[in-house]
Amino acid sequence: MVGALAAGIVAAGAFAVDDRFPWTLGKGGMVGSSPVQRGTVSYQSNLPPGSMVISTAERRLYFILGNSQAIRYGIGVGRPGFTWSGLKHVSAKKEWPEWTPPAQMIRRRPDLPRHMKGGPENPLGARAIYLGSTLYRIHGSNEPETIGQAVSSGCFRLTNDDVIDLYDRVRIGATVLIKQN
Repeated sequence: MVGALAAGIVAAGAFAVDDRFPWTLGKGGMVGSSPVQRGTVSYQSNLPPGSMVISTAERRLYFILGNSQAIRYGIGVGRPGFTWSGLKHVSAKKEWPEWTPPAQMIRRRPDLPRHMKGGPENPLGARAIYLGSTLYRIHGSNEPETIGQAVSSGCFRLTNDDVIDLYDRVRIGATVLIKQN
């Protein structure tokens, strides 16, 4: 019954952020939320406000506000063998991005589509934040239940409502520090 009510609310447009797509749809049309609630926390960083710190060990992303404060988001991270670290900068941002799996991903998963238009079934979700010249992104997800898990091919996934919030805050050129501890 709850699923039917949730689907009815979404169908009625109560959660629409885009006329074409509801915002937090997961597989099967269910509204999804992160198992890790977004919130403002105390956080010490030498990075300037507007920067991000991704802790793959914690499976958290911190958006630096300044004054020893950050917004903490739950994230999905790379599965074993697909984790990485480094310093990058936001190079682009896209709403409802299209997805073209890279050749190495197609080799691992020949069942994947060769290209997918943006929308609620797209694995990149509602927004994508591109990290330098890499193929890695901070993006939404059509599988909100995977937040807090190590399941990706190296990208960092958030629920669609969290990635929309982050997308609206972050600027192109912002520093992103990815650390494994």
